[in-house]
This record gives sequence, structure tokens and C-alpha cells, in this order.
Amino acid sequence: MMAYLWVAIGGALGSVGRFWLNGMVSRSFGETFPWGTMLINISGSFIIGLIAALAMPEGRLDSPSRAFVTQFFMIGICGGYTTFSSFSLQTLNLLRDREWLYAGGNILFSVVLCLLAVWLGYLLGATFSSMKGN
Repeated sequence: MMAYLWVAIGGALGSVGRFWLNGMVSRSFGETFPWGTMLINISGSFIIGLIAALAMPEGRLDSPSRAFVTQFFMIGICGGYTTFSSFSLQTLNLLRDREWLYAGGNILFSVVLCLLAVWLGYLLGATFSSMKGN
């Protein structure tokens, strides 16, 4: 039952973080192009890659800590924070509005930059995970 609680709390925190960041980016850069969603997906991809590497079975975390990190951070916070469904709807709306360049740019940049971010996060996490500590 605690796992569900951690996922729910993490999901709430991630959703609030997404709402805040998207609003801030939209106010700063406008809403013509979904910059907020893209930034959220890139940073969320980086964060989940970092946490995944830290939570590897051969990493520094013991089994109970690994379970908590996976439930609270990866499933909860990252699940509530990232916005792939928003990305999909915004891309569909751009296509429906015949904004081909914006739709293509959103797809290309989101996919490439999110894959790069998850890879970089994973590399950073794997580096931390492999460091000899106390």
C-alpha cells in the first residue's frame, strides 16, 4: 500500500511542477510553439535517465531504497511531470492547423533532444553509481 502512496505523492508533485514550469515558459516565450512541453519532456527524460542509472541493481542503492526511488521519483514524479500526451495533442493540433514546420520541428526536436537527454542523464547517473563511496 505504501508504494501507491509514494507514486501518488510523487505524481502530484510532478504534475504541479509541470503546471508551474509550462506556465512560466509560456508567459516568457508565448504559446505559438509548445516550448514548455518540449522543455518538460527534455528535462524529464534527463531526470529519468539519471535516476534509472542510480537505481540499477549493480548501483549504489540497496533494494528498499531502489524500490522507493523507482516508485516515488521515476513512476510518481517523472510520470506526473513529463507530458508525452500533451506533446502528442499539441503536435496533432499543429498538423490540423497546417503548421507543418512547427509540427515537424516539435516531433524532431522532442524525439532527438529527449533521447539525448535520457542518454546524458543515464551516463551521469552511471558515473555517480560507479563511484566508490563510504
